[in-house]
Amino acid sequence: MLKRYLANFDLSRLPQVTCDVLVVGTGIAGLYTALKVREVGRVIVLTKRKLEESNTEFAQGGIAAAIGTDDSPRLHLRDTLDAGAGLCDEDAVKVLVEEGPDCVRELIEFGTQFDKNEEGQYALTREGAHSERRILHARGDATGDEIRRALQQKAYDDGITVYENRYIVDVLTHEGRCIGVLALDEKDRLTAYLARATILGTGGAGQLYINSTNPEVATGDGIAVAYRAGAEIQDIEFVQFHPTALYGEGSPKFLISEAVRGEGALLLNKDGHRFMPDYHPLAELAPRDIVARAIVDQMRKTNHPCVYEDARDIDGVEHRFPGIYAALMKREIDMKTDLIPVAPAAHYMMGGIRTDVDGRTNVPGLFACGEVACTGIHGANRLASNSLLEGLVFGRRIANALIEGGLPPLTAPNFGWRMGPAIPDRPINSLWAEIQQLMWDRVGITRTADELTEAITRLEQIVTSLSGALQTKKGFQVANLATVALLVAKAALRREESRGGHFRSDFPQRNDEDWQRHVTLRRSDR
Repeated sequence: MLKRYLANFDLSRLPQVTCDVLVVGTGIAGLYTALKVREVGRVIVLTKRKLEESNTEFAQGGIAAAIGTDDSPRLHLRDTLDAGAGLCDEDAVKVLVEEGPDCVRELIEFGTQFDKNEEGQYALTREGAHSERRILHARGDATGDEIRRALQQKAYDDGITVYENRYIVDVLTHEGRCIGVLALDEKDRLTAYLARATILGTGGAGQLYINSTNPEVATGDGIAVAYRAGAEIQDIEFVQFHPTALYGEGSPKFLISEAVRGEGALLLNKDGHRFMPDYHPLAELAPRDIVARAIVDQMRKTNHPCVYEDARDIDGVEHRFPGIYAALMKREIDMKTDLIPVAPAAHYMMGGIRTDVDGRTNVPGLFACGEVACTGIHGANRLASNSLLEGLVFGRRIANALIEGGLPPLTAPNFGWRMGPAIPDRPINSLWAEIQQLMWDRVGITRTADELTEAITRLEQIVTSLSGALQTKKGFQVANLATVALLVAKAALRREESRGGHFRSDFPQRNDEDWQRHVTLRRSDR
């Protein structure tokens, strides 16, 4: 495996920036947590590129919360547990659904403007596996961007210190405790950011796959740096593939929101047959893993590279989904008259850094929330639109835990790390592309022991070739991608059943007797 650190350093010689709480990431989890925790002291936020660049801005469908008159946290709980295929932590889900409405109301207080109907009530929609309309959306299909706008403005108004173009290289630990991070600045200089508490809100790892809805920044850095620091990684084999990414586009794939199916769009194969009722009673609104595999099955049976989404019967589709409509029109596809070619793409990581309901990892001083974390709420398959809510609820709980529990003294020891240079066995850019193709072909929507073993063998070779001092951002990112890819493949090989986002064609049945438990991975040579 990779060495403990990816770069050579000597803390006594590095520039140092100190604060009380360090937050890494500026998606909904990072910014909201930073706003909630600022009363404990000085907060610094680091972001990989620009403040607005995160998965949050790409969230089209909305945010789930039981605020409707016919809805309740109990129903939201039931739907989440059902979607999670028997692996959800029910206590964590209860926290999510019971505290979620208050967090959403606070998001509104922060300036988020969700869409309303003609009666002035919030216009709630429904997505796959939800029994009620409980999805709030903004500007039709620009929910994530509206939330980002509001949180960004609130962060500016409240004087939150944000350093852009800071790439996290490693989590720093001393005597088993997290004391901050190493990061490259805008000039690629290594800097130590030391803090009494460090919170990772770095998002997911969609760039593991050549076909992904995730932006280029989603390279799994938070999972990888936490793993090297000794944090436990849980449920990482469960990768959610969104069923309906626009076919034929580059990466990131343009997403056709699940809310389009929630409003009545149908899925047709190349022969015009509506196939989803053949696979699940909820048809197009079945859980995402079922819809994705059904689409792949239809592509195989019809020997066709995609299926088609039919939104032609949705009244006012151009007003309900203005962003999607405009993007498709640029590609000469009119949702009012044309079928939309779609195919699955990697979308969301159900697993990540294992935390408790207050965001604590097993490494003292290190917290995580949002997609980078695994609280257990998603189980084997995330319920649509629970992801944005997760960032709010557990970010607020981290803040409350730090406010109520206090912070330890700031530790600034002098120590370092030195090793020889890494010698990649292929050019870095070539390794990135190889990892993505390998993961799609061998650790994708369907998996077998032979395919997983082949992937693990090659990924171990890549990781070994990168086990030395690295110097460039691209090198660090590829090392992180390789690390997370290897974790996914190893966990997938270990789980000899099919459940949620993990499907083994050599073990196609769910096995509650042996596998209604979690796969947890931890670095052995800390």
